[in-house]
Amino acid sequence: MTYDRYSADVLSSDWKKPKTPPPAIVEATDDVVVEMPDSGFVGAVVGVEGRMVKLEDRRGKVRVFPLGPGFLIDGKPVVLKAPAKLSASKGRLISASGSIAVTDAKARVARASRIFVEGRHDAELVEKVWGHDLRIEGVVVEYIEGVDHLEELLVEFAPGPRKRVGVLVDHLVKNSKESRIADAVARGPFAKDVLVVGHPFIDIWQGVKPQRLGIKAWPVIPRGIEWKHGICEAFRWPHAEQADIARAWQRILSRVESYSDLEPELLGRVEQLIDFVTAE
Repeated sequence: MTYDRYSADVLSSDWKKPKTPPPAIVEATDDVVVEMPDSGFVGAVVGVEGRMVKLEDRRGKVRVFPLGPGFLIDGKPVVLKAPAKLSASKGRLISASGSIAVTDAKARVARASRIFVEGRHDAELVEKVWGHDLRIEGVVVEYIEGVDHLEELLVEFAPGPRKRVGVLVDHLVKNSKESRIADAVARGPFAKDVLVVGHPFIDIWQGVKPQRLGIKAWPVIPRGIEWKHGICEAFRWPHAEQADIARAWQRILSRVESYSDLEPELLGRVEQLIDFVTAE
C-alpha cells in the first residue's frame, strides 16, 4: 500500500462526501504489531535503525522495512515513525532488499523449493536486490522463458509440501493470458504447493521506478510495436538486434541499487514468494 499525495484530482470526486481521515501516526516501539498488506507479513517491532524498522514474525523471522506509510494495525493503515527516544544498535549492515545482512553465515545447501521467473531479466533483477536473502535461505531462482508451458513444467517438477514453487509473472491483470494460466494452476493438483503471483507491469523493466532513469513515467508504447523495442526507440537507444536489447536492460539494471529503486507492486510480490517457499 502506498500513499501518493499528488495523484488525486480535487474536482474528480464528490466534494460533499466526508473526507477519509489520514492514517494514524504510530511510534515504532517494541512489541507494536503491524502487517505489511503487500506481502501479508505480520511482525512485532523489535528495533529501529536509522530510517528502517525491524519486524519479527511468530516464527522468529526478521525483516526490515522503511519507516513511513504502508503498514496496517488491526486492518487500519498507519504511518510508523521512529520513537522519540531511540536507542538503536549501531554497526548493522542492511542488504539491498532492506533486510539485515548476515556476514558470518555458512553456505546453505539449496532447498528443493524454487522460485520461477519468466525471463533472464527478471532473474537478474531479483538476484541484484534479493540475492543476499536468497543465498541465506538457500533458494534458487530459475527463469522459464515465459509461462505458456507452466503447467507442463510443474508436472515435471512435481511440487510437494517440502518442494514448493513460487512463480513471478509479468502483466498479471484481469482477463490476461497470464491470469488464465494462474487460475488454472490454482485449480490444479499442485494448488497447495504452488503460488503464482504477479505485478501489473507489461515487463519487469517497468518494475524499476522511472525516476531512476531521469523520466517522470515510462513511455506508452502503441499496440503492434514490440514493447522493449518501442521503449528503446523512445529513449533513442539502439534496438535492431537482441544484443541491443540486452545492453538496454543492463543500462536500466545499473540504475538499481536497492529495493528503494523498485515499485511497491513488484517488491511485495517477491517478498511474498520468498516467504512462501521458505515456510517450514
